[in-house]
Amino acid sequence: MNTYAQSPMATAAPLRWLESAAAWLDQRGKLAWIAALVISFATIWPVGLAILGYMIWSKRMFGPCKSRRMAAPSVTRSSGNTAFDAYRDETLRRLQDEQASFEGFLDRLRQAKDKAEFDQFMEDRASAPRGTDEAKSDAGPKQDGA
Repeated sequence: MNTYAQSPMATAAPLRWLESAAAWLDQRGKLAWIAALVISFATIWPVGLAILGYMIWSKRMFGPCKSRRMAAPSVTRSSGNTAFDAYRDETLRRLQDEQASFEGFLDRLRQAKDKAEFDQFMEDRASAPRGTDEAKSDAGPKQDGA
């Protein structure tokens, strides 16, 4: 009678494969996880259920993938050319100022539009005869109980 004792390396191999698969999906982002989930549900639903449970348990479904975070390029990093750096900083500052002034303009435009609509509503309401609405509701068709 031969009994084979499994070595730790033999039992760790499937886990290593799953970890590498998860890392591969993390590198491709949340859409890769969703695609894997949909494909697995369409082919073998218990596997899809397992992936869904893993995504919920590991919080991959609700938060950003941690290994895929892309940092924005640093604005303050020097290119080595001081004239270009000064031009770039001035241009970025000017664009930020223009964006802030444009957003302010849009806010003022929305407020003016809202005020004009409200003034028009109040004018229409004030010019409507008040007694006619009540008279119309009282002068409705009367039904005889005959």
